[in-house]
Amino acid sequence: MIFRRRRERAQAVGQAEAADGAGGADGPRSGDEGARAGDRRGPWDEAEGRHTDDPTYVDLGALVVRARSGLELRLSSDSDTGQVVAVMLGAADGAVELRVFAAPRSTGIWDDVRADIAAEVKRVGGSVREQEGEFGTELAVVLPVTLDDGRKATQPSRIVGVQGPRWLLRGTFLGRPAAQADPDGLVESAFRDVVVVRGSEPMAPREALALRLPADAQPYHAAPE
Repeated sequence: MIFRRRRERAQAVGQAEAADGAGGADGPRSGDEGARAGDRRGPWDEAEGRHTDDPTYVDLGALVVRARSGLELRLSSDSDTGQVVAVMLGAADGAVELRVFAAPRSTGIWDDVRADIAAEVKRVGGSVREQEGEFGTELAVVLPVTLDDGRKATQPSRIVGVQGPRWLLRGTFLGRPAAQADPDGLVESAFRDVVVVRGSEPMAPREALALRLPADAQPYHAAPE
């Protein structure tokens, strides 16, 4: 697993996602659908102990991710504060961006969050539709983007939400996993490995949980843009 760190770019959906949050009850639930009986494969809450004494897991603060062969870990930081705001798990055919937020103790609001993201996507000229997937109700998004050489293009993504005890984990799938879900693929398997460490401190709903660089990591710093 390779550690890299990149500066956060302001993006329309990213701005909407930064306001995310949802509630959970006793265990992680896939979006607004809840965990399916007999089909609990993660993501996980820290209380479930999936990462305990397992050296393959990497502690990133509010998120603990599992190292896998062929998987690259990148951290995104806010350009003004330097605070780590997102984790990217990438493979040869795609990636998933992870963001995690505080949530009310018992009220799930993934429905409202999806509506907010969908409205912002439409505002900037993109397209969005709801669909059902492994993690419950999700969004299939296509955004207009400008490439480095000035050409116009589109970027598809698939946004899922998993609710847990007082937290919401949001995953944005890019590349092949955005176009076609593959529950046994490297990227989605890595997403299901994720453990959320909410902590006990009081936090406002939709407030981002604190992420950090691993203490022993040697990050690569991208050149200024």
